[in-house]
Amino acid sequence: MAASLGNLTGKVALITGASSGIGAATAVLFSKLGASVALTGRKSENLQQVGSQCEQAVGKKPLLLVGDLSKEEDTKLVLDETIKQYGKLNILVNCAGVIEFGSIENTSLEQYDRVFNINVRSIYHLTMLAVPHLVETKGSIVNVSSVNGIRSFPGVLAYNMSKSAIDQFTRCVALELAPKQVRVNSVNPGVVVTELQKRGGLTDDAYAKFLERSKETHALGRPGQPEEVARAIAFMASDDSSFVTGASIPVDGGRHAMCPR
Repeated sequence: MAASLGNLTGKVALITGASSGIGAATAVLFSKLGASVALTGRKSENLQQVGSQCEQAVGKKPLLLVGDLSKEEDTKLVLDETIKQYGKLNILVNCAGVIEFGSIENTSLEQYDRVFNINVRSIYHLTMLAVPHLVETKGSIVNVSSVNGIRSFPGVLAYNMSKSAIDQFTRCVALELAPKQVRVNSVNPGVVVTELQKRGGLTDDAYAKFLERSKETHALGRPGQPEEVARAIAFMASDDSSFVTGASIPVDGGRHAMCPR
């Protein structure tokens, strides 16, 4: 798997949301590709497990930083500790995210704020702090958005809005940093088998039905796996995509191209 992707040897990558799902898969893959990685997440035990997977894969322990990126002091600490450990930053992967279920009729302001604080505000803040270091290395930013940022779906209003905001953020920052040779792109996954929806409130039974339904809502007839998204992130972060910036890349089994029939 790793042999077919760009070499990240000598690169330093900061990956948020690294304690599970797509972020965890990205952490392990980046380690295999030679990057020195700093990983952050809210759950210490999960983060330690991912760190152990990285170490087992390459014999090198990543920097693990437990923190809540909705807190400004944690966000600043994560960036400061990464630079303190490695002395530079080449790649920022903004993967941390949450979901809340609900429509305009029943999504509370508390739910709205929770989604936007994690999915948008924390990404804005961390990116803002990281930019001076990325300018020095002519680095790359990859934001993990969603097919929900491209297409409209009922029942997850705040989440949809947050991912649309990230797609616009990606394009605007790409244009702002292009003169300084910093590339900014997003990947837009469809349904991927992670804990995201269950943490948002789905029961095990409801989640099983959700995955089964995904066989019909994705052109390839199945949900995705975290490793499939991680490979797309690695490509967008690497020099193999050196002429790509401001792009939102669907990694969604064709869901973005489908229409009801």
